[in-house]
Amino acid sequence: MDTMTGLLARLEYPGRLIAMGLASAGARTVIVYAITGRSPSSQARKLVLRNRGIWAQPTDEDVLKKGNVDLLVYPALLFGQAGVAVSNGKQTADIRDGLTSGAGPVSVLSKALAAWDFEPDAPIFTPRISGCFVRGSAGLSLVRRGESGETLRSYFEVPLREGEGRLVSTYEGPNRDPLPSFTGEPHRVELHGGSARETAETVYRELGPVLPEKDFRVAVACVSASLSRPDDLEVHIINRHERT
Repeated sequence: MDTMTGLLARLEYPGRLIAMGLASAGARTVIVYAITGRSPSSQARKLVLRNRGIWAQPTDEDVLKKGNVDLLVYPALLFGQAGVAVSNGKQTADIRDGLTSGAGPVSVLSKALAAWDFEPDAPIFTPRISGCFVRGSAGLSLVRRGESGETLRSYFEVPLREGEGRLVSTYEGPNRDPLPSFTGEPHRVELHGGSARETAETVYRELGPVLPEKDFRVAVACVSASLSRPDDLEVHIINRHERT
């Protein structure tokens, strides 16, 4: 099992990532959502807490318009009565809407994502990564393009064990063109105790570059929720543009 810091240090360019699991204290679940970007339009974003969720929004409307706005602006996390939905796109709303169905996380994800494909950003075809906490259990999903252009859908249970989580990213980690999509199962990572602020700061620091001119960090958000009370949330957000 990787440490979170060790894994992140090896990912030169992960794109967007989701990590989720159970804090080492054992009483609170943890969701981390991070954005990295190479182009000016990808960098011109921030995460904002509003409307029962955390939204990816523009920092510069003019720069953002040079990219695909539909893929760059979306609800990254949405908080429902029974749990939390997270993803790298507008599919987050469909996942949130299924959290009250009484189904398990894999069932929620498979139903919510049935009509969604990988992102239409040829030649990369970025995968859609998603996850949810619902009724004391968790799951992750990966929707990606196959070699023949078909849509491949994978769903994973996330065991809630103290100090342990799972991490999935849109890309494998190397910074090359075209970017290699994430494949296989989510990484198994250690989740050490600490507040949402401490976790967010750790992830933001470890996503930092070896060379200053290749700093791809955009934003990191961490949400900690009580296992017994899904509406008991602790949130911390770091936006790079606010630190420079």
